[in-house]
Amino acid sequence: MSSQTAQRSAGATPQLRITEIFHSLQGETRSVGLPTVFIRLTGCPLRCVYCDTSYAFQGGTTLSLPQILAQVAQWRVQYVTVTGGEPLAQRDCLPLLTALCDTGYRVSLETSGALDISAVDPRVARIVDLKTPGSGEQARNRYQNIPLLTPHDEVKFVICDRNDYDWACARLDEYDLATRCEVLFSPSAGVLTPRTLADWILADQLPVRLQLQLHKLLWGDERGR
Repeated sequence: MSSQTAQRSAGATPQLRITEIFHSLQGETRSVGLPTVFIRLTGCPLRCVYCDTSYAFQGGTTLSLPQILAQVAQWRVQYVTVTGGEPLAQRDCLPLLTALCDTGYRVSLETSGALDISAVDPRVARIVDLKTPGSGEQARNRYQNIPLLTPHDEVKFVICDRNDYDWACARLDEYDLATRCEVLFSPSAGVLTPRTLADWILADQLPVRLQLQLHKLLWGDERGR
């Protein structure tokens, strides 16, 4: 038995590698604009072409649940988002999500959609990416997650070009996504103009939300925003 396994079996407090914990406005999803604390976990098994948080792939600081909760509490907010990297790549992400819910926060999880979401606390709003061809990681999509989605959750497509858009429209129809949960179409920053994507959505009368990244409009690529 490894030392880590022995500690877990002995009831050790969950610990996670954290890249940063910061206070900002929610830049995406249906909670856009609301003051939110973000917990960015370290590590990700994917390498999307358009990734803007590659600094979270490695490093980080190991913190216990009480340490994380203490940092979150200092900002006195209602909303907490657990993001990455890929948060679910760390096993102790699940007890973190539950602890945040138990504390009374409204919690969302931003996940790549490549890992199983079935064990996530049902109180958590799951924001699940479906990776388009332009991401370079389309093959990593875990389509078994789709039947698990509820109106509490959201699905996001990052659109790089017309091929991505057509692919996303096909998935929208194939899985009848708009009847399961809210669907977000987001233009890949600096690659596809928001107006172009807006025009396509309107022309096709899609039941989706155009999503821009509010934090980038306000602060650019400044880290911790």
